[in-house]
Amino acid sequence: MQVIETLKDGLKRAYTITVTAAELEAKVTEKLVEAQPDVEIKGFRKGKVPLAILRKQFGQRIFGDAMQESIDTAMKDHFDATGDRPALQPDVKMVNGEAWAEGQDVVVEMTYEALPPIPEFDAASLTLEKVAVKASDADIEEAIKNLASSAKSFEDRKKGVKAKDGDQVTIDFKGSIDGVPFDGGAGEDYPLVLGSNSFIPGFEAQLVGHAAEESVDVTVSFPENYGAAHLAGKEAVFACTIKAVKKPVEAKIDDELAKKFGADDLAALKGQVSTRLEAEYAGAARAVLKRALLDQLDAAVKFDLPPALVEAEAGQIAHQLYHEENPHDHGHNHGAIETTDEHKKLAERRVRLGLLLAEIGRKAEVTVSDAEMTQAVLTAARQYPGQERAYFEFVQKNVQVQQQLRAPIFEDKVVDHLVAGAKVTDKEISKDELQKLVDALDEM
Repeated sequence: MQVIETLKDGLKRAYTITVTAAELEAKVTEKLVEAQPDVEIKGFRKGKVPLAILRKQFGQRIFGDAMQESIDTAMKDHFDATGDRPALQPDVKMVNGEAWAEGQDVVVEMTYEALPPIPEFDAASLTLEKVAVKASDADIEEAIKNLASSAKSFEDRKKGVKAKDGDQVTIDFKGSIDGVPFDGGAGEDYPLVLGSNSFIPGFEAQLVGHAAEESVDVTVSFPENYGAAHLAGKEAVFACTIKAVKKPVEAKIDDELAKKFGADDLAALKGQVSTRLEAEYAGAARAVLKRALLDQLDAAVKFDLPPALVEAEAGQIAHQLYHEENPHDHGHNHGAIETTDEHKKLAERRVRLGLLLAEIGRKAEVTVSDAEMTQAVLTAARQYPGQERAYFEFVQKNVQVQQQLRAPIFEDKVVDHLVAGAKVTDKEISKDELQKLVDALDEM
């Protein structure tokens, strides 16, 4: 077996791998001898089938397996010897594949982009500020008021009183386009809070100023990006009958309210709210700390990046942004999405930081435990109520999904490792100051 380098340009590599006919023949014979004891063919006792018969019966398939195994072994030996780590799956092509015949050498061309050498990085060079926010009494009171607002009830207004924003109206409605009813356009006894923006834009505003027992024709246009393509951009008329108008009644902030939210009394609810708020603040503060750390890493460590890896990442970014801007398009039947310089710049940052964090984690022997993976799968499974078991089975069979779940856990543990070695100062700030820092993250 022979491996000859044909290209070494930056991170680009190309090699010719030759498996001689004699080596391939020896591998085929080895596999036939290995299989012989378990083979049973009519006319021969089990394990006594001559190799010549086995070769005639299974030779073609064995040749294919032997060829693939020889090439795989050559590639593994090559990577072990050179220390190269391919950025993406190597491209392997057989030379004269269609013209190849048994008895000839097997020659393949292997090309790939190698991962670059990653410079050493000393976490002690990082200077970070770790902010913290305590839940104030005012924050807790505001959160309790929001809970009370979400628990408000509605009671009938006096007969003839017209509906206002914030009122709940009970309506029957039938929608039509050009006089023809459409599927999903009708409902009965539907409770709609005016001003909630839960219906098509402009619908709720046309019910304001009308009383119970009135009929109203509401004319609206479906948004251009509406999820149902046959309705998108079209004008519709909804014949509505208002059956009741109810005013909102705020829930009292007392022990009864607390019990609605699973607390023993109001004091216990405030304690729960305080804990939840501080957990939210801690999560936001960590995001700020992590961004500062990544910014310093990105500025301090530079190395060559595999072009194919950057190109693939830029494509994923462009694809993700397209679907964020076009939420109605759930499929992949759209045309090609062009990547921009901005996409490439962001991709370079992500690839650089991803490779750097992976190398730091490898050297620090950072691992993701089975318990951490199980928790990640449990958390993800909650997004599919009633299908948790099917999701578990899906994850078990899909290595790519496992990697997607493992990656953020690994990254966070590497970040923790770096923070532990950095120069960190603690600073207590207000909720508003934290919000400004979080808002700044979105602007970057």
